[in-house]
Amino acid sequence: MALDNHWFSEADKGLALSLRIREKLHEEQTPFQKIEIYETETFGTLMVIDGFVMLTDRDNFIYHEMMSHPVLYAHADPKNVVIIGGGDCGTLREVLKHPEVKQATQVDIDERVTRLSEKYFPELCESNDDPRARLLFDDGIRFVKDAEPGSVDVIIIDSTDPIGPAEGLFSTAFYRDCFRALGPGGMLAQQSESPLLHTDSIIRPMHDSLRTAGFLDVLALNFPQCTYPSGWWSATLACKDNTVSFRREQQAEEKPFETLYYNAAIHRAAGACPEFFRRKLYG
Repeated sequence: MALDNHWFSEADKGLALSLRIREKLHEEQTPFQKIEIYETETFGTLMVIDGFVMLTDRDNFIYHEMMSHPVLYAHADPKNVVIIGGGDCGTLREVLKHPEVKQATQVDIDERVTRLSEKYFPELCESNDDPRARLLFDDGIRFVKDAEPGSVDVIIIDSTDPIGPAEGLFSTAFYRDCFRALGPGGMLAQQSESPLLHTDSIIRPMHDSLRTAGFLDVLALNFPQCTYPSGWWSATLACKDNTVSFRREQQAEEKPFETLYYNAAIHRAAGACPEFFRRKLYG
């Protein structure tokens, strides 16, 4: 990360993203990570954690919608949802748009991410007081390990990059605990970085680990995310005991809530892999 002449820059694998900033709004070191908040000229408010872009006002809706709606419309009847990470609460907000969800538990180790989001990204936190929402500030790995077997319908892993506190969320041991916590037809969704930059280092090992942990089927979804490295991002879906399919396609066509990016056509298209990506993931 670098700040030079009022630009914030994040460099990764020989490329960099830069956003021109108006001012720094906040900076603090929590027990877990360094959090910075900026006001940018063209992307609104920006949250940075340990030097990496986490979200901006302008494009966070794509990520949050793709982390939540595809997996919920792929599950036959998602009543009990657990979000690991997701402290900015944007994924929680999208999950709670689904009337069939009876409880959504968000487990993030760093409470300061949520408190700063409430101040600087209040629109993402507008469902925090929903009676179906439960906010826990705890270790997500331990939470899943201690969960009652078969007690969860959907687990969404809305984590930072696989470094620091999030590293254990990409392990086979963690996926085994997720598998045990999920009930019949249970599904998992996890952010899985850039197909262009991280297929060999993160995405393919994630698919292998999920299968090793017992998941029957694994599928990568693609979507644009211009403020993340390469501008091209992915989510990985896994089903405990069935294929990953668009089970509630008609309900998605007639969804009773507004979105800015997700719709049924996007859902269908997101699973189409470019040839190099398909070959590396599926042979």
